[in-house]
Amino acid sequence: MPLSQLSRGLAQRIASSLKTKPLRHFESAPRIARRHLTATRHTSHEAEEEDAYNFGAYSVILPEEPFVFGVSHLIHRPVPNSIKKPPYAVSGHGSSGNQERTIHLGGVEEEKLRRSARLARDVREFSGSLVKVGVTTNEIDEAIHKFIISSGAYPSPLHYKGFPRSCCTSVNNIIVHGIPDERPLEDGDIVNIDITVYLDGYHGDTSQTWLVGDVDEPGRVLCEITTKALQVGIDACGPGRPFNAIGRAIHNFVKKPYRDMDFCISQQFSGHGIGAEFHYPPWIWHHLNDEPGFMRPGHCFTIEPIIIQGTDPSGWLFPDGWTASTENCARAAQAEHMVLITETGVDVLTR
Repeated sequence: MPLSQLSRGLAQRIASSLKTKPLRHFESAPRIARRHLTATRHTSHEAEEEDAYNFGAYSVILPEEPFVFGVSHLIHRPVPNSIKKPPYAVSGHGSSGNQERTIHLGGVEEEKLRRSARLARDVREFSGSLVKVGVTTNEIDEAIHKFIISSGAYPSPLHYKGFPRSCCTSVNNIIVHGIPDERPLEDGDIVNIDITVYLDGYHGDTSQTWLVGDVDEPGRVLCEITTKALQVGIDACGPGRPFNAIGRAIHNFVKKPYRDMDFCISQQFSGHGIGAEFHYPPWIWHHLNDEPGFMRPGHCFTIEPIIIQGTDPSGWLFPDGWTASTENCARAAQAEHMVLITETGVDVLTR
């Protein structure tokens, strides 16, 4: 049996045995130690089904068996008492807000928000310098944790609804919320590193998908279209524009073949309002949607499309409670910026 079929069959068998559900951004989803198989390109005409999984050559991330449910076995990195922590890091509970908010423009609140976003941008760029063949994502997380702490900030993912690490690292077929672990990055991997910092009472949030070594053409094109999809979403922003215009613009861009390849948009995860709280409305969906509301000056939110190879955006959850993977083992890439709606347009705070 070709390895691509083996990987896909194993993933589908595991997925069917676990409960799956659509998720908003950063709601609990499973994970554990992982293993990988190689998915290779095939040109056989034995079946049309084989052609549907012709996504390139890369390692597929799967949960190891026997399954370990949850993340209580993972040790959290310490944070000095001198660092100001978000409420959920103290209480042990995290939840998404349900009330839409705006930032007061031109005052202390906006300046604090911008400082946090700038730090998130700096951490994101630092994280990219760490991406090398042979480096583990846990080593990357440790370095990011130290960088954030040394900057006087708190790594927002840590302790959020029990999340055990200071950033998310999602490799190849992992859609989002990959937990840094001891798997060394391999030549040909792609890895999204999702950074959020909490500085002086405000969160800054951004992510980018990085190439590891010599990535094949389908993987490079996936990352390219993802970056462009993010910009298309940003271009749809401005005072008085509907929030759902972002998803419509990205949909219209991604629905057409790009460099003779098909791509689709994850419909399970959304962008979100951000500021003094990690997540709250508006919810920014990146596909066609009927989310209500219009952008007003002072709205601050993330745009973070996840683009997936092929035409099937379905995802499933690992047993760890966090890691989300594509069901068919296709690769996914994500890019994210924080934007602030102003009186005259939109500012990208994490660029």
